[in-house]
Amino acid sequence: MKQVHNHEKEQFKKLFKQENISDFEDRFKVLEVFLQTEHHLTVNEIIPLLKEKGYELDSDFVRETLKLICRFGFAQKIRFNSGPVRYEHRHLCQHHDHMICTKCKKIIEFQNEKIENLQTQVSRAYGFHMLQHKLEIYGICSECLKDHLKLMPLVVAKQGERLIIKDFTGGSTARMRLLSMGLRIGDEIDVITNSGHGQMVIALDCNRYAIGHGLAQKIIVQTIS
Repeated sequence: MKQVHNHEKEQFKKLFKQENISDFEDRFKVLEVFLQTEHHLTVNEIIPLLKEKGYELDSDFVRETLKLICRFGFAQKIRFNSGPVRYEHRHLCQHHDHMICTKCKKIIEFQNEKIENLQTQVSRAYGFHMLQHKLEIYGICSECLKDHLKLMPLVVAKQGERLIIKDFTGGSTARMRLLSMGLRIGDEIDVITNSGHGQMVIALDCNRYAIGHGLAQKIIVQTIS
């Protein structure tokens, strides 16, 4: 990877000087710090890394430089699940996809030749000329899963999760209300929406149920692994 980064730096010098880009030395500092991390960074996360190296650069200058770095193909902007804009390396002749943990926000890069070949085969089968593609898998990483597999109230479940109802709390009134809705202990449900406030929507046997925050707190569930 170090050899790849050295190659990127040489191309950066050649292209930026060829195009007479201003403040070259400071822009090169941004590239160097950016290449020294394999993380997917926001502008606000890159600035402290620059300061650690003793580079005091204005945030607008850093943002503009990253746009130039993207323009010349050394990086690309990405946004996961409507989150902040992040920047990642764009090494030529290399492609990777992402797994994103919805709990801790960890981003895991992976490469799989079988997936790459399958996407090409599917495109050809439909007579489709693929120019570019990306694969994002949202779920829960192994570290978070250790805690997540424990019992929890439905109200904290994430959108897209599949769960099993393990218990009802809150007394007989809440239990009867949930039973009258058609929910039973042992039912497997899918979380359709959960904004963290107000009602959340779950699905059971192709039926949707809107459940208030208070009632969802009384439904104890467990993730189906």
